[in-house]
Amino acid sequence: MAPIVSVESAPNASDRTSSTPADLISLGGRHPGRPLPLRTILLGAIGSVLLLAGSVGAGGTLIHDPILGDGPLSVLRYGHGRDFAVTVVYVGFALLVWAWVRLGRGVIAELVSARGVLWATAAWLAPILAAPPLFSRDVYSYLGQGLLALHGLDPYGVGPAMLTGPIPENVHPTWQTTPAPYGPLFMGVAKGVILLAGHDVIASVIVMRLVLLGGLVLLICALPGLVRHLGGRLPIALWLVAASPMTVVHLVGGPHNDMLMIGLLATGTLAMLNGRNVLGIGLVSAAMAVKATAGLALPFLVWMWAARLEGPTLRRFSHAVVPALGVFAVVFGGCTALAKVGFGWLSALSAPGMIVNYLSSPTGVGQAVHTVLSLFGDLNIWPIVGTTRTLGSMLLLALLAWNWWQARDGGTEAVRRAAIVLCCGALLSPVVLPWYLTWGLALASAFAWTPRALSYVVGASIALVLAYYPDGEQAMYNWPFVAVGIGAAVLGGISLVRFDPLGLSGPIKDFTSDLRREPLIRR
Repeated sequence: MAPIVSVESAPNASDRTSSTPADLISLGGRHPGRPLPLRTILLGAIGSVLLLAGSVGAGGTLIHDPILGDGPLSVLRYGHGRDFAVTVVYVGFALLVWAWVRLGRGVIAELVSARGVLWATAAWLAPILAAPPLFSRDVYSYLGQGLLALHGLDPYGVGPAMLTGPIPENVHPTWQTTPAPYGPLFMGVAKGVILLAGHDVIASVIVMRLVLLGGLVLLICALPGLVRHLGGRLPIALWLVAASPMTVVHLVGGPHNDMLMIGLLATGTLAMLNGRNVLGIGLVSAAMAVKATAGLALPFLVWMWAARLEGPTLRRFSHAVVPALGVFAVVFGGCTALAKVGFGWLSALSAPGMIVNYLSSPTGVGQAVHTVLSLFGDLNIWPIVGTTRTLGSMLLLALLAWNWWQARDGGTEAVRRAAIVLCCGALLSPVVLPWYLTWGLALASAFAWTPRALSYVVGASIALVLAYYPDGEQAMYNWPFVAVGIGAAVLGGISLVRFDPLGLSGPIKDFTSDLRREPLIRR
């Protein structure tokens, strides 16, 4: 579900910070203080510790695990022991979501400051840094691709199966023979991680996670400036993209290189808003050198550059696009040369297309059409899904072109249009994975939001995390589990705008007393 950003005029800074908006909350006459929500932070930290503990048996563990091995902990890999580990993971996730929703209510009510959200983010992320991969095994593919490049093999031409050892053997079977679909900068990062950690898989996962965490640091550092330009509120922006379970569980717990991409994207966008055109184009070009998706934002940044020039629209654009292309060529060419890889990643971009799931709108439509037509006889699904994916790509191109032209005045409107296109890119991509939601949200979080729109993001975040099992296998066709996930998503979304919808505040009021008098949010 794409985030819904308010397009109403943003309030002045004094309006956003000096008083509580009457149309959002009712304080019952109590002046809001802004201490740290310690119990809420502790609740989420307990959830993260449980995620760490359960992931030892239920996460993306190693095939030959030196921690589990044949010792007493090996019971967590099989039978009831594994069931227990999975249960611990989901209990931890539930506590984390509960804490995040409670923190969100405090943020919306202006009871929690940006400092409080950052403390919560740090407390919730810390246990995850040492966890096995959570809800994904992609990090093993990253390491395998870096190992290929380090051995002089072309990661854009062959898959990790060309090598032997503890890293290649842990790559998911789907990606064993698949070329890398990532840009040259990330190939350089993957090579550097292998050089630092060697062939120790556990150390390599942790080092990769710490390196990619730099993207989150960049994003957090960029958000105050983005909020200042785009009219949002910093605590809400941080709550959306830093403290979110999508960040804690997927971007960091995974970990995923999207975290580095969105950090560079946000920092480059802020540079453009500040008038530093060359730096902005360079940073977003670097983001594209991590993952091609960031390239969707580049045409909008050119309009921002052109808006500062004089003359007719097309002349200003032509005078901006030439130096922008020059910056892009220097940055991208430099990344390619330093990583010592070629341009084969362009042909490898289609590699994820082998995944078929209904999170992608075009793929879901194709699956539905195939299901209906199969009632009249056996049919191959690929021609149907291929057709709907082609139509989806055409629609995305049309939306990109339309939004790009609407952004021709540059400024904040260009950023808003870029965020919309990034969201559309996630939804209309042939393959959609849960963390793709963060592409557009990295920019959209800095705009003004309504509580109802925030509740949609809460619901989408919960549902998308639960679309996969803790070991990285998809759960989207386990229909009873999907029903539970949808129920949890609806409950989470409602809980953001309606305090304690299940009436549980009585039994738990002592533990959650730091925010138990949260004001209700008027819808």
